[in-house]
Amino acid sequence: MPGFLEGFTPHRKEDAEKYLKLRWWAGLTLGDILDKAADVYPDHEALVDGPNRLTYSQVREKANRLAVGMMKLGMEPQERVLLQLPNWNEFAYAYFAVQKIGAITVPLIDRYRQYEINHLCKLTGATSWIVPQRFHKIDYLPVIEDVVRENPRLRRVILARAAADQKYLSLEGLTDNAGPMGDQHRLLAQRRPDPAQVAHMGPTGGTTGLPKVAARTHNDLICNVEYASLAWELGHHDVCLLAGPMGHDLTLTKGLCGAVFTYGKSVLLDSAEPEAVCEAIERERVTAVVWVPTLARRLAQFERLKDYDLRSLRKMHCGGGTSAPDVIKDVMEKLGCHYFNAYGGTEGQSTMTRITDDLETTCRTAGRPTCPYDTYKVVDPDGNVLPTNTPGELLVKGPGVFSGYYRAAEENEKAFDQEGFFRTGDIARIDACGNIVLTGRIREMINRGGESISATEIERLILRHRDVDMAAVVPMPDPAMGERVCAYIKPKPGATLTFAGIISFLKDQGASVLQLPERIEFVDSMPLTKSDKIDKRTLIEDITQKLRMNR
Repeated sequence: MPGFLEGFTPHRKEDAEKYLKLRWWAGLTLGDILDKAADVYPDHEALVDGPNRLTYSQVREKANRLAVGMMKLGMEPQERVLLQLPNWNEFAYAYFAVQKIGAITVPLIDRYRQYEINHLCKLTGATSWIVPQRFHKIDYLPVIEDVVRENPRLRRVILARAAADQKYLSLEGLTDNAGPMGDQHRLLAQRRPDPAQVAHMGPTGGTTGLPKVAARTHNDLICNVEYASLAWELGHHDVCLLAGPMGHDLTLTKGLCGAVFTYGKSVLLDSAEPEAVCEAIERERVTAVVWVPTLARRLAQFERLKDYDLRSLRKMHCGGGTSAPDVIKDVMEKLGCHYFNAYGGTEGQSTMTRITDDLETTCRTAGRPTCPYDTYKVVDPDGNVLPTNTPGELLVKGPGVFSGYYRAAEENEKAFDQEGFFRTGDIARIDACGNIVLTGRIREMINRGGESISATEIERLILRHRDVDMAAVVPMPDPAMGERVCAYIKPKPGATLTFAGIISFLKDQGASVLQLPERIEFVDSMPLTKSDKIDKRTLIEDITQKLRMNR
């Protein structure tokens, strides 16, 4: 069995021993999780991708055959494999195939292009790349040529749904030519990884610069998946719609892996447009959806909701961004399903409201930790633990949390305290019931003349306005104060908003003078990142440029 990957920081010895002894870590691999589902429910439908439908036994067979095909190519344990596919069944069985041979997946959002791919390829040392030849109107071949030219270590490009005459390897060809089943089982048994090894490297931090990668082991990732699934009561009879990009941590871990862990069905949709979502819910009798609040808002405001039978939908898991109270209420009232307000990160922090929580708790908080064995604390700038309901930086440690960024020793020194708690960078308070109340982000705190102002809190206040569709608050540079507050606001269709009107509304909400934007940009659309979050980096660049032009 190979040792730990160079550049990976394993969990502290005493922590790992504790997590194993108390069985917080099950000692399973992600490949084991798929095998278990196929053993228990071989004929249960597991994946639906348009007309393509696979049972658990069929998913396992495809994953096994692809795994053996990759082994025959010479793919070794701990090699890094970029996995950049749309929401197709191929993403799922390719992901598990890589896990079964002890290699490491680096999931990429399908919209990443040369800039991000080159960076992640170099950072991870990836040697293989699974990618489509074409997706919708996008031809990936020019992108592939550029990336291969920049990364000589990238030895294998494996195309999915490609033309037969391509010079690159074929995913379907590798799967079809794997050989007899008996040989597969023997070969894969020999390659089963140690659960303490890295399973995948999740890109993170892409909205504040080039992404880092969080190294997740089989142990800590499965622990995270298990308790998150329990928190929103995902089960065998659930049909879970996955419309966000599969390369995004929320969709992959809380969606796909959660459904496999609980033996449910995943409906993979390569469009998040409301019409396509409604059609999928009606056709597949979808019971659960996991995605970001931006997409929840878009669906709840779809003018043709009543044209579809959406009665099967019972619950919605929303994370990856702030859930405004009006979105939560709209979803629950218009769609008749329960809204699970969640907070988390690629690094493993994970909280969620529960089905027993009242509306006020669901709107006000991000719920309690999903894993009861993870420890959360709030500290002041000197690292002192703060009392209940006192805001400070949120730190977390436990069996569901990662142990460090890959090849980032200097970053890890800053990211963890002396006890091994991960500094999330989020400002929060913990209420008397143990619920996490997020109040901002250290990186998103606006420093106006030495006063720290929470952009998130101002956004919450603005989003209470009945005519506001989307809002983002960013710092704008100022020679006198360092930074001032700028708000970007997208009105609801047909609404007209003014600077004076927003300021008056905020004052009526009890906003302090520090929470009043000094400039407001009203926009017809809001720039989004590739994971459908508001792209604040673009907004900061926009306001900086406008200020520069007006000098």
